[in-house]
Amino acid sequence: MSKSKGNTVDPQGLIDRYGADTVRLFTMFAAPPDQSLEWADSGVEGAHRFLKRLWKISRQHIAGGPVPELQQDGLNDGQKALRQSVHATLAKVSDDIGRRYTFNTAIAANMELLNELGRFEDSTGQGQAVMQEALETVVLMLSPIVPHVTHALWYALGHEQAVIECSWPAVDESALVQESIELVVQVNGKVRGRISVAADAGTADIEAAASGEENVLKHIAGKPVRKIIIVPGKLVNVVI
Repeated sequence: MSKSKGNTVDPQGLIDRYGADTVRLFTMFAAPPDQSLEWADSGVEGAHRFLKRLWKISRQHIAGGPVPELQQDGLNDGQKALRQSVHATLAKVSDDIGRRYTFNTAIAANMELLNELGRFEDSTGQGQAVMQEALETVVLMLSPIVPHVTHALWYALGHEQAVIECSWPAVDESALVQESIELVVQVNGKVRGRISVAADAGTADIEAAASGEENVLKHIAGKPVRKIIIVPGKLVNVVI
């Protein structure tokens, strides 16, 4: 775009149609501050859909009524997994905004987290408490980028203080500790299954779990195993 060429885009029309938050979100998501921005109206529509989805998920949660206090010691695996995602995202976004100034990756991380929230179906008291924490964290993370939407949602989530007056959320390091991890299992380099093992599982336990996976057993079909290669935290390759 160039003023001299007369081909600039006046954002006012898009602001009138979608709102200032949507245009701001798209502008910051489309490219890092130090790179050129490729303008596309379809991208503005995508940003608008994201904000509407955030609004919808938040309102659905709020409609569930009062939320009990979060009890970290009583959470099930699904609830712990969501908290881990929330605080891992918070750690990344804090670094993206506070150190790297890459707002596009901070927004992308929130979009991924919102996808997880959309899949989280837990109407129990603690499930609602975990969702409350998650939505509050998302609202706080997005508040510098979309201040109007987050201002309204923060009040809707039950707070009396304006979101602009709130401190940046702190990462709960204990939530980042994984009790179990998922590993891909290959047979001769081809993916044949997945296993879940304790985060501190030893080599013998991982090999046993991989060798005993149902689909892996089918592809081994009684053939002798030559060796088992473990890539820590990622995969297990059974070589026959």
